[in-house]
Amino acid sequence: MSNDRVLPLEGVHNFRDYGGYPSSHGGQVVRNVLWRSAQHGDATDADLARIKDLALNTVIDLRGTSEREAKPCRRYPGFAAEVLHHHGETAGLGLHMEAAESALSAAEARAAMMRLYEGIAWRDNLTPILKRYFDVLEQREGASLVHCVAGKDRTGFAVALLQHVLGVHADDILADYELTNLAGNIEGRIAAGASQIRERYGNIDDDTIRVLMGVDPEYIATTFAKIRERHGDIDSYLADWLGVDAGRQDKLRARYLTA
Repeated sequence: MSNDRVLPLEGVHNFRDYGGYPSSHGGQVVRNVLWRSAQHGDATDADLARIKDLALNTVIDLRGTSEREAKPCRRYPGFAAEVLHHHGETAGLGLHMEAAESALSAAEARAAMMRLYEGIAWRDNLTPILKRYFDVLEQREGASLVHCVAGKDRTGFAVALLQHVLGVHADDILADYELTNLAGNIEGRIAAGASQIRERYGNIDDDTIRVLMGVDPEYIATTFAKIRERHGDIDSYLADWLGVDAGRQDKLRARYLTA
């Protein structure tokens, strides 16, 4: 795929810039400052050299303790970015792994993913690191990276929330979320996920694996619909649940919007 926001790497999947979209507040989201990806445990030396060029100042690792221990991130020599994470679990398993437990078919996998997305906004073990994500973006200068295991569910939700704050149109938020299905080495990412899923749950068929390793705009749209049902609107959820009130949203827009 040809897309100037995607960083083509060998062992780090779904690495891309989630800025650059027009904002309803005027201008657009800054480029080359807000990055997202999957885990870096399989990064090649060439990958690390490309990542070094981004001059990351902060990494927000949404994975829980067990996930970080199972696949420690590789770093380039002289890596000096501050890595922030939650001391404990943030999902128990990545959502795609959790969904795989009850997925005997592609249809069941999709249904399981939908159920998980209906509740992702209020997961007690994810909320603390989402709060920290917004703290970091508000307070720290320079380029940042947010990632989880596959860089699609927890990361996708966090990114969608920030893009909402920055005034990105709902259609662009969904398109950016769905870019997971197109960005980088798709087959390599699916194969890596398949190995992990099958090691834990047995011989799940290829069609089911593809559902588990992909995204569907309906997933994140369902999350936002559930938020509106419970809180009235996304801004009230951000303020009431994550502490990102109107004043903090203004600060984020001042930092990450450009003419």
